[in-house]
Amino acid sequence: MFDVNDLLYVAAFFLGGLVFAIGPFIIAFFLAPRKTRNYEHRTRQLIECGVEPIGDAWIRYGINYYLYALIFIAFAVDVLYLFPVALVYDTVFPVRDFVEVLIFVGILSLVIVYAWKKGVFSWERKTYRRQ
Repeated sequence: MFDVNDLLYVAAFFLGGLVFAIGPFIIAFFLAPRKTRNYEHRTRQLIECGVEPIGDAWIRYGINYYLYALIFIAFAVDVLYLFPVALVYDTVFPVRDFVEVLIFVGILSLVIVYAWKKGVFSWERKTYRRQ
């Protein structure tokens, strides 16, 4: 019914997954710096990169930046979808498959036009005064 080798494979994959799940915590424990005199000050910083910030750390980003990033991610995923589709298509009905890909890309183009009309791609420089 079950072969011993199959159980060994399952156990090896389980142990490998456990090592990959717990390993980073163990490595971080040994490599992380220990508490110093100004530990509390460093942990209260906005960005803990090891470099002392110069000037004010509060920067306000416009919502257009986030919308632009979301559109970029959506198109990156869609391009990843198009590669396997382009490889599989053209086997039986190449003209129909080409038209389907054109319809898909056309709908994506309408998304770009819609975002453009909404002003997502206009980067206006805004200045804020501290109050």
